[in-house]
Amino acid sequence: MNSYKDNGIYIEKAQAGDRDAEEQLIRANYPLAVSLARRFMGRGCELEDLIQLALFGLLKAIKSFDPERGCALSTYAVPLIIGEIRKFLRDDGLIKVSRESKKNSAILLRLREEFSAKHGREPHIDELCSLSGLDRDSVMCALDAQRPVASISEPLTDDGFTVESVLGDGGSSIDKAFMRIALYDALSRLPEQWKKIVIMRYYRDMSQQQTAEALGLSQVKVSREEKKIIAELRKSII
Repeated sequence: MNSYKDNGIYIEKAQAGDRDAEEQLIRANYPLAVSLARRFMGRGCELEDLIQLALFGLLKAIKSFDPERGCALSTYAVPLIIGEIRKFLRDDGLIKVSRESKKNSAILLRLREEFSAKHGREPHIDELCSLSGLDRDSVMCALDAQRPVASISEPLTDDGFTVESVLGDGGSSIDKAFMRIALYDALSRLPEQWKKIVIMRYYRDMSQQQTAEALGLSQVKVSREEKKIIAELRKSII
């Protein structure tokens, strides 16, 4: 697996759809992905998530690499891996948070703290609109930007389906990483509205009603779309 000849054979097979060859290439270049991911520690993203992004960049490199370039796959992969991580950090994940939303988020955070200290409770959306002078959509987007990323252990459906259950409890760290790549790839290929629903519901911990209001949909519509999303992810990963 270390020779250029063998590397080229695995690449050819992987690009033809051979998952075993693809996994062999990922295993061989896993230390490189980890090393590059470590460079971005301390920027608000867990190392484990950075590694998954690095591996997704590696997967892109495998799919687009031309052995006739005269360089090693690892050399070609470095800028793609770094680019994938930087893109994620710059865009705050699958949905970009605008500078205006971040600015409004800071204003609303201060107003919420002042309101809570004075009244002993959290302000309602309409109260935040009145205090900030922002419209409802702007307030919802700004509040969304404040929400923490949810755990992969949190249930996505009423039957207890979680991202963690897809990844599995057993297997090596590389096996789990390979499954995480599949999940990230599946999420990245969802329609834009579905991506927004996933982020708001399962990464920002918004209710179906809050998500519906933010997207201009009905709560029933969001519920129906969620079921379609989960079915699509299950089909792509499991």
